[in-house]
Amino acid sequence: MPGFILHMGATVLCAHGGQAQPTVPNPRVKVGGQQIVTLPTMYTVAGCPFPPPSAGNGPCVTAQFLMGATRVMAGGQPVLLQDSQALCTPTGTPLNIVMTQVRVKAT
Repeated sequence: MPGFILHMGATVLCAHGGQAQPTVPNPRVKVGGQQIVTLPTMYTVAGCPFPPPSAGNGPCVTAQFLMGATRVMAGGQPVLLQDSQALCTPTGTPLNIVMTQVRVKAT
């Protein structure tokens, strides 16, 4: 399914509300003046309020997307889309893409 391409300015949160940011966006492709993000890029999560071990298994520290676009690549890697799925480590909870650019779609 087509979806909007994820970029650096996108608002991405862990399931508990921590802010997620990509570690290394694609430096060559931009949408809306901001770099896009491809599948192998790890995300770091800051401010996750989930309790540490003994009360829970958190907080979320990093996240990795599991799938991206099937037909659109950047630098040989699938671009991430608004409906791409990711899992946080160590909690195993998803990332939620709250807002992204709404001009460029990919499949």
